[in-house]
Amino acid sequence: MAISMGNKKGFVSEINVTPFVDVMLVLLIIFMVTAPLMTQGLDVELPQTETVSALPSDKDHLILTIDKNGKMMLDDYAVTEQDLPGHLERLVKRQNKQLFLRADTNVAYGSVVKAMGIIKGAGIDNLGVLAENPETATAKK
Repeated sequence: MAISMGNKKGFVSEINVTPFVDVMLVLLIIFMVTAPLMTQGLDVELPQTETVSALPSDKDHLILTIDKNGKMMLDDYAVTEQDLPGHLERLVKRQNKQLFLRADTNVAYGSVVKAMGIIKGAGIDNLGVLAENPETATAKK
């Protein structure tokens, strides 16, 4: 990029920011599209019952999820049976939050009872169990 300065030729020492801005905009679009896909969760088929109330919409609750293979997640984070009491003490009991248990229909009964025992052992007496309304379930499919 030579420019003329009278009789002398020189180079432009300024940075061209247009390609930089183009690349950054493309990266921004890529991250905006892929960010919702990066959330991890468990595919859980909830038991169905006629009398189901909606989950509270406030952020004063946590959900313990057990999938059909027995894998547990506290909200979006995987936890083991050994780590669960510490997490429950720190995140639920100390912060005075409500805990809900969401277990797959096909999970072994023993896994649910074991999780409930761990919850009770952590000193949490108020536990909500999540289910799904059959009408809502058929509308989702």
